[in-house]
Amino acid sequence: MSNEQRRVVKAPDVRRDEIVDAARTLFAEQGVRATTFQHVADRVGVTRGLVYHYVGDMETLVGLVIDACIDDFVADLRAWDAARRPGDVDGAVVECVALFRRHVPTRRRDDGSGPRTATPLPRFDDAALSVQFLDRAVEALVDTLEVTTIPAYAARHTIEIAHVRATFVVLVHGLIALVRSQPDTPDDVLATLVRQTLRLAPNDPAAS
Repeated sequence: MSNEQRRVVKAPDVRRDEIVDAARTLFAEQGVRATTFQHVADRVGVTRGLVYHYVGDMETLVGLVIDACIDDFVADLRAWDAARRPGDVDGAVVECVALFRRHVPTRRRDDGSGPRTATPLPRFDDAALSVQFLDRAVEALVDTLEVTTIPAYAARHTIEIAHVRATFVVLVHGLIALVRSQPDTPDDVLATLVRQTLRLAPNDPAAS
């Protein structure tokens, strides 16, 4: 790295975002366990000491990457909710399944084959990290649904399930776990699971 690269000064928030973005990309390319601070520093074009200065340790950096992934997941969920056509339950379910496909990291086969998303997703190749991502993602997603989709649905249809939040927690946990561990599960199967679990109303012909 040249002296000119070392002299580049950026705002702390900008530099931190660059570090998190670089780590996120590296986690997608080679997994968390194979990534070091030196890899991140090389990708950003800074010293390893600067990476330590901004994030402290690898555990903190992984947490920041998880936060970024969940923020994107929630933003996409809000966009999906805003774009839904009232009464088009079938369309909403299909689009929701596609949303999960875009954001859930999947286990790779030994030969490296399997479904791919447009944006590479981090590989949290450690059981504890996978659980951390899953728990935090579910909490954030259900919190969002409780102030967006659920009340909007309740204004138009009768909610046929008891313990609404708990049911959504079980459903979202299950969908993420299934998509992650069995990425070849057909979309129509996932859509059926959503419909069955939530006991959704039939599609409203007026929405067509």
